Amino acid sequence: MNRTTTQPVPTRAAEIVREYAFDGVERVGGVTHDGRRVWAATGPALLAFDPANGDVLGTLDRPADAGTAFDGKYLYQIAESRIDKIDPATGKVLASIPAPGAGGDSGLAWAEGSLWVGQYRDRKIHQIDPDTGTVLRSIESNRFVTGVTWVEGELWHATWEGDDSELRHIDPDSGEVLERLEMPQGVGISGLESDGADLFYCGGGGSGKVRAVRRPKKAAA
Repeated sequence: MNRTTTQPVPTRAAEIVREYAFDGVERVGGVTHDGRRVWAATGPALLAFDPANGDVLGTLDRPADAGTAFDGKYLYQIAESRIDKIDPATGKVLASIPAPGAGGDSGLAWAEGSLWVGQYRDRKIHQIDPDTGTVLRSIESNRFVTGVTWVEGELWHATWEGDDSELRHIDPDSGEVLERLEMPQGVGISGLESDGADLFYCGGGGSGKVRAVRRPKKAAA
């Protein structure tokens, strides 16, 4: 259940530290990070690139129109109304499960043995069983949900409505917004993934770009 708070939510401008663009890529949906490469869902294919220099390292010809995740060994990719489990070395689809939004799904993340799926217009994030697609629980948002990621126990999701887009750190139990990073006007976020440290990688939708955004440092305990 979503909970509102009377306390002002800490809000700051997002710090974009790098932009990546790729020849022939017109749209980026989901993004994920495998510890070395960033993967971007470009519609007809998954593209892997080196975040240090932007060099393309390879592509997998698989439908990739929304969220992307990595579980430490395999990729997961939303393809219309299903989620494919993909071997990143070969591109082979090892299994598929139904996506909870039946085609209305957006972001995708892996954490704690589960997949976390953003529901764009339903304004929800679902935790699902990666083997069956069963919804284990749902978190409500008050904004459209695009990308989703976990980092160091923090749940973040992206929003994109009209020309406004931001990153939101939310309480995973209540959905309460804890902090917000506002993107520049007209710069949207489709997919979202953390590098596990101080950067978020953000899919740029119809810009065809991926942007690296600085993650705020945790306040001292």
